[in-house]
Amino acid sequence: MTELAQPKLRQKSSAKIRYKLAADNGWAQRFQLVMDDFVEGAKLYRLIWSLAFSDIKLRYRGSLIGPFWLTISTAIQIGAMSFLYADLLQTDIHTYIPFLTVSLTLWGYLSSIINDGCTCFSAHDTLIKGTRMPFLVHVVRSVIRNTIILMHNVIVIVVVFVLMDVHPSLYMLAAIPGFLLWLIDGVAISIFLGVLCARFRDIPQIIAAIIQVAFFVSPVMWQATTLKGHPGTENIILYNPFVYILDIVRNPILNEPLDIVFIGKALAISAVVILVSLVSFARLRGRIAFWV
Repeated sequence: MTELAQPKLRQKSSAKIRYKLAADNGWAQRFQLVMDDFVEGAKLYRLIWSLAFSDIKLRYRGSLIGPFWLTISTAIQIGAMSFLYADLLQTDIHTYIPFLTVSLTLWGYLSSIINDGCTCFSAHDTLIKGTRMPFLVHVVRSVIRNTIILMHNVIVIVVVFVLMDVHPSLYMLAAIPGFLLWLIDGVAISIFLGVLCARFRDIPQIIAAIIQVAFFVSPVMWQATTLKGHPGTENIILYNPFVYILDIVRNPILNEPLDIVFIGKALAISAVVILVSLVSFARLRGRIAFWV
């Protein structure tokens, strides 16, 4: 064999080794594939933004004011509920309306992320099957889309704060770390629910029903202080994870103190969600394309 032919042979053999299909080699390989998916997905941030904006444009195609319809509907809902529930709960209207506005806006964002997370993979089955693309793109696309809609609804909060004479303060900036945690949790819960719902198509309806029940048993329309002195119902606050997740963002916006215990519980809940999401994604990532 000539010296010229030897390098060519080595190149061919190395190419075969590089692109050879291999069986599952355990959790180390699975988590490495997950990290590769995250790294490659992060590099496509411009594509993610474009897809998120495209989703909003397509959803409100032909509409004159687009996503601002959600802003208007949120404002109407707050106006219709605030005076009634303030009287039923015997609460000062000047403190209840800002509370209700912030609560409904943030809850709408959380519920939208969870519900859209259920279909973040199955809704884009054609793209998943026809294009080699990191799965993270579809997940972050869903979170960014709902975050853009949230930015439109923030207008309602600003208007209510002006009308109710709520003065802004630097303490409101404490909501930023909590909101960043929300974004991480949103990606994590979307990955978990996206994989789960791709396999079992009945799960989205179950999740929607759970979210609807959680809305009424969480302090969104009513304040947590209402349950003080009622030992039988205080467990609703104690064992409700949405309470802690909501408060780390809502309390700073309303200039209310943050309880260190609530912060610790919110971080613990987030850690569990992220861990479960990573494990399930590492275990089932290779099957998503067959399930959607």
